[in-house]
Amino acid sequence: MFNNFKRHIATQIITGLVIAFATLGVIVIVIGYYLFTESIENQYASKAYNTIRTALSDVDPSIFDKTADLEETKNKIEFLRERWQKLVDTQDGTFIYMYQRVSNENYNFMRVVLSVMNSKLRYNVFSSGMIVRLPDEDKPGFKEIYEDGRDQAVMPMYREEFSDDSYLSGDHVTVLIPVHDAKGNIAAVIGVERKMDELKRVRGEYVHNISFATFMFLLLVIIFYTAYLNKRLLAPVEEISAEAQRFAHDNTKPEVELSATIKSKDEIGSLAKVMDKMEDDVINYVNNLTRVTQEKEQIKAELNLAANIQIGILPKEFPVCNEYEIHAVMIPAKEVGGDLYDFFMIDKDHLALVIADVSGKGVPASLFMMTAKALMKNRAKMGGKPSEILYDVNMQLCEGNEAELFVTVWLGILELSTGKAIAANAGHEYPAIKHVGGKYELLKTKNSPALAAMEGMRFKDTEFELSPGDIVYVYTDGVAEATDFNNKLFGTDRMLDALNEIDDNVHAEDVLDFMKLKIDEFIDGAPQFDDITMICLKYLNYLDKSKA
Repeated sequence: MFNNFKRHIATQIITGLVIAFATLGVIVIVIGYYLFTESIENQYASKAYNTIRTALSDVDPSIFDKTADLEETKNKIEFLRERWQKLVDTQDGTFIYMYQRVSNENYNFMRVVLSVMNSKLRYNVFSSGMIVRLPDEDKPGFKEIYEDGRDQAVMPMYREEFSDDSYLSGDHVTVLIPVHDAKGNIAAVIGVERKMDELKRVRGEYVHNISFATFMFLLLVIIFYTAYLNKRLLAPVEEISAEAQRFAHDNTKPEVELSATIKSKDEIGSLAKVMDKMEDDVINYVNNLTRVTQEKEQIKAELNLAANIQIGILPKEFPVCNEYEIHAVMIPAKEVGGDLYDFFMIDKDHLALVIADVSGKGVPASLFMMTAKALMKNRAKMGGKPSEILYDVNMQLCEGNEAELFVTVWLGILELSTGKAIAANAGHEYPAIKHVGGKYELLKTKNSPALAAMEGMRFKDTEFELSPGDIVYVYTDGVAEATDFNNKLFGTDRMLDALNEIDDNVHAEDVLDFMKLKIDEFIDGAPQFDDITMICLKYLNYLDKSKA
């Protein structure tokens, strides 16, 4: 398996190198080809320029004087022909000519003043005075002379090789310069063509040599890099692979760690160190797995015990009497929740109703909840208004609260003989109250911060009155915040709508059963993320103190 991997990675790297160097070689060859061609062209152009300067020095400007003697002008042109013939033959030129522009509008036609061809070429020259069509490839050079005022124009021309010795055969370079008359005006243009007969051969040799050199360089790079790659990458990777297979089979530490044998400071060395650390981590994990599993089982048992204790301290018996009926339910989201409810008689005429929600979940929240429940009941038994009770309990909970937990509380005290009630709210949900013949509405009491949030907090009392048949529904935020699969909340409005569907003549337990049903229908099997706690108190009759 590793041999296949080794061959695969080596092939990929070498292929990448070949492509990279081949691309680089092609770029070098192409750039060199054009630079080399330009250099050769410049050399031929320089020779042609020397020829044309010599030819220009032989020109007598008077030949352009239309008032001069015609016979004398012909003699001067004939003399110039002889001079140029020797020049083109001795300097290995191809063609020397002197043209005059026929029309000022274009460069299609030129008048031949003089043309001389190399004696070695079998080609008839143009006679003086002839009108010739100027090839398209020559027109830009003439335009540079006449219109742009250039003192010379160089035009490389690449032509097909013919079997004859025609001057049109093969690659040439043409150099043009202006000829001025006695008044300094451009009277004609001298052109020299020189055959670049060595260009193709030299360029071919260049391409062959540079291609061979590039190939040899690429071959040497591949050979040396392959050896380097095998030593620095493939062999260490093979060693790491072998160790991984051994460790997967034995699950024991090797006699010598990989980092001791692979000492490179690159990624392979880092991989060896990571492999050593992985082996240590796996061994430690395996050694700790049994212990962790045992600890989890123990924690699970402790959580179950804590949950049983928590449920055990909540009231499960709901008294039935002439003055009221009450029922409560707590559905924890985890094994141990942070909600609590309680109800108890402070004296024969006063019923205390408590519901609370501790921040956090699990065992710490449960312990904090049990502490808060005990403190509130003990303090309420001592008498006083709900605000006073919450003040004292808050001071006690703030002591040693290193976990920084807090608890929202709604505490109400009902005087059974009169129906008058006083409540204090420490950051809890507003209760819902239904008066006889009316609908459930939120009792928005004066709210204060949660217990254990800050020492010295003062709480406010809210008074209200119940008549026989009135119902009080108190709950934690798990009701309003029950969430379906679309993350939509049950909400307070939906809660009030559900409560108002309930008939007036139902018992307190029926109210809670119906609300639990409506919540389950809404969440439709979605997981429960918070405790759901509810208390329902139905006030039936005033207490007759004479019989109490």
